[in-house]
Amino acid sequence: MAKAEAIQAVASSHGFDWSEIEPVFAKIYEELDELKAEVKTAQECGLLGRIKPDLSQENEAQQRRLQDEFGDVLFSCVNLARFIKVSPETALSGTNDKFIRRFQFIEKKLFESGSCFEDASLEVLDETWE
Repeated sequence: MAKAEAIQAVASSHGFDWSEIEPVFAKIYEELDELKAEVKTAQECGLLGRIKPDLSQENEAQQRRLQDEFGDVLFSCVNLARFIKVSPETALSGTNDKFIRRFQFIEKKLFESGSCFEDASLEVLDETWE
């Protein structure tokens, strides 16, 4: 993320930047749509969801496309963070901490009820999360 921030700061210093926030959001949506299309293709060819995927050349190429598109989404999100003056590293660290707290809360509630993750449905886990 730090490298993406630095690259974008240089580009911005040369005038390669948006002056408004709406195109920044539009770029994120565009990149998400491209990622969704690659995910759909990967699902159709059975690449996703495998415990041990077939690493044929075709599947390796598909995996690279997924990685590229995911990288574009992250790069665009870093750009948004820069635009709104938020540290993406700090923001993600805070979200990680929040997730850990919530996950530990679920563990505690399940333990208190005499249950465990393996016994709980996704609906119960999600309800406890909320």
